[in-house]
Parts: sequence; structure tokens; C-alpha cells
Amino acid sequence: MSYPTIGGPAAEKKNTNVAHDVCVQSQIDRRNTITSGHRACQGCGEALAARCVLDAAYSATNGNIVVVNATGCLEVFSCVYPENAWNIPWLHSLFANAPSVASGVAAAMHVSGKSTRVIAQGGDGATTDIGMGALSGMFDRNDDVLYVCYDNQAYMNTGVQRSSSTPPMARTATTFPVGSYLGNDAKSGKNLPEIAIAHNIPYVATASVAHVTDLEQKVMAAIHIRGARYIHVHVPCPLGWGIKTSETIKIARLAIDCGLFPLFEVVNGAMTTSFTIENLVPVEEYLKPQRRFAHLFGKNAVPDAIAHIQKLADENIKRYKLLGENAHE
Repeated sequence: MSYPTIGGPAAEKKNTNVAHDVCVQSQIDRRNTITSGHRACQGCGEALAARCVLDAAYSATNGNIVVVNATGCLEVFSCVYPENAWNIPWLHSLFANAPSVASGVAAAMHVSGKSTRVIAQGGDGATTDIGMGALSGMFDRNDDVLYVCYDNQAYMNTGVQRSSSTPPMARTATTFPVGSYLGNDAKSGKNLPEIAIAHNIPYVATASVAHVTDLEQKVMAAIHIRGARYIHVHVPCPLGWGIKTSETIKIARLAIDCGLFPLFEVVNGAMTTSFTIENLVPVEEYLKPQRRFAHLFGKNAVPDAIAHIQKLADENIKRYKLLGENAHE
């Protein structure tokens, strides 16, 4: 189904570092789309990000949304039969078909003349691996769906196995460092935001649970655009990453400040904003607190591996102009 590409609030923004006038999460009367009683781990970045995303979407549409959720951590901890923690219309689909189900819901809304906005969401496993074919099809058809990926960089729900979003040299249950093997392959992985951009869809953005106002702005911009849209959200997992439950936001912020997770926005194929790094730090500050990278430090430190990761961060800084002087506006 084809929809016209239209501009939205994102097309008029000049700098995502500027705070939005109203932060939805600061409002006492916000919807709280995912409420208490779910079974997420302490410090779960995904649970917090999902609440921020859907509260913002609910606020921007006066509650006129439907959510389709792929199988994964977010579904498992929030929906334990016969109860669930969702305060919105919410459908659970399989690992592989959330984009297809959401496309069907959007088509039904279109045919019935309803203005209800459709959101699909899943983790990196459901997005970059198991459901990638369905997601690509959704992009190719320009179906009227906002897809949100909560990227915690592994299959956390089934035991912390590697996904195609797992970073180089990271330890997982299936990339355990032994001897000269340093964990996940240095050249593996997919850049889903760039793949989405290559589909020529109207809106693509990256966001982080560490910057709630930026995340909310991007959701509010995307929700009003017709056609396929994609937001990729960085969400640390204390269990899988081996970090303190109190340091989820700190670690997420360090990923941005070292350049490993760039924040940017692309509207109708053109880069409109990138989030300027105000306090540039070396990648070691991000990697050291995480047990999944512990094998790169200590008495058996691997400086070449750390240098490789630093190079990746430096390339991001240059590519997305993250240091401010020539940042996209």
C-alpha cells in the first residue's frame, strides 16, 4: 500500500540537543502505557524505553494508537497469561512477523477510514535477524507503520546468545572468549538504521534511553508521518552486559559520548540532525564497566582489540559529524 510522504515536526527541527518544551515523562498525568506488575529485570533499559516511546506516541495522538509486539523480552516480561501490563490496545505476534501483522492492521485502519496510528516493536533479535525479511517488505511497500527496535545487542530472552546486533569482541553465550578467540567477530553485525535508509522510507532515526527528551521528540515526529518509519533505540541490559542495575543510563550515555552509538535523524532521505557529543570520552570508559568486555582488559589486556573498537567510534564521529563544528542542521 502506498502513502504520500509528508513532512512532520522532525523536518522543522534543527538540533536534537535542544530540550523539548514538554517532556511527557515529567507529566503526572501521562498515560503510563506499560504499568507496574511486569517482570522486567531491575535496571532494564528496554522496559524504560518502551514506556517512553509509547507514552510519547499516546500523548501525540490523544491515545489513538495500536501496538503490535514481536516475541522477545519485552513481550515475555510484560504479558504473562492471564494478565498483562499494557494500558493500550496491544497485540502479540510471533518473533518473525510483527512487521507483517502491523502492516495488516494499518491496512485495515486505512480501509475503514480510521486515523489510528500503528506501531510495531521488537528487540534486535526479532528485528535484525528473525523478522528482517518481513521488516524489509514493510519498508519496501512503504506500509503506514512506525517500527521501533529496542536494541540490547543479544538474544537476552533465551540466554544471552549473539545476535547480528552484538558488537565486536563482546562475550555472549555463543561467542565466549577462549584462548585467542576474543568473542564476537570484529567484522560482524548489521547496521539496521542504514539498511532502513537504503529502503528510501520517509523517516529513520536512532535514539537512546539515556536521552528521554530526544527519544520523545523523534517518536512525536515520526508518529504523524505517513508511510514506513523506523526508530532504533539503544537499551543496555544489566543481565546480558554484566553491568550494575543502577548504571543503565550511565552506560547508555557513555555509548553516545564515545561515538559507538551515534544519534541522528533522517527525513525523506536527508540527514537533518545529529546529536552533538559534548563530552567526548575514549571507548575504554564505555567498555570497562561491562563484564562482556572484561576479557579485553586486566593482565591479559588486548590493546589491539580496543584500538579496533576505538576506530569504529572514530569513524562514526566523522561520518555523522558528532563533534558539533559541522554537525547536520
